[in-house]
Amino acid sequence: MATLFLIPTSLGESQFDSILPARNTEIVTDLKYFIVEDVRTARRFLKKANQAIDIDSLTFFVLNQHTSPEEISDFLKPMVEGNDMGVLSEAGCPAIADPGADVVAIAQRNNFRVVPLVGPSSILLSLMASGFNGQSFAFVGYLPIQPDERSKALKKLESRVYSENQSQIFIETPYRNMKMLEEIIKTCQPNTRLCIAVDITLETEFIKTKTIKEWKAQLPDLNKRPCIFIIYK
Repeated sequence: MATLFLIPTSLGESQFDSILPARNTEIVTDLKYFIVEDVRTARRFLKKANQAIDIDSLTFFVLNQHTSPEEISDFLKPMVEGNDMGVLSEAGCPAIADPGADVVAIAQRNNFRVVPLVGPSSILLSLMASGFNGQSFAFVGYLPIQPDERSKALKKLESRVYSENQSQIFIETPYRNMKMLEEIIKTCQPNTRLCIAVDITLETEFIKTKTIKEWKAQLPDLNKRPCIFIIYK
């Protein structure tokens, strides 16, 4: 039976062999068909995995927000013919806060074998280092852009922290990180704790948990840096 491999990638310019197991390289080297967000990024990743890979012999299918469900179904035609395929995210794990989930859903409906490979997830790594509840948590993705709506969303998440004892994880586009941080500081209660996790697995990694009141004294520079925000009591 054909297999769909979900292949994690690095979260930035980190040492390849320090975050991805050797088995991943072995699997990637044997694949000829890939579903990716960006062909150029995928080619760069594959060459980093194994310089011997003949990139020009590979077939890439591009999956992004503009891809229709009909196109996604067509992507899996090589599997119908018995070929294994790989799904590559831009960063981290495929299908987690990632359009790859649509491909996996179709593969499952068609009874193809789906194999997730080991690799870094910024969501889980940040939660691990936060000191927050790791048994009950929610990843809610992006919050609204408009300040009023974002403030309401933050208040709702904070309410869940206290009523459900649940860690709340969310993200923002890197160039809007500082606005998000300022909104969190302005909206949340002084004793609510906030974990800020930046540049995870990179040399510039910064992961720190403080109360909102403590963060007010000095805000870190998060501009244009991949960041995870988590609030908890």
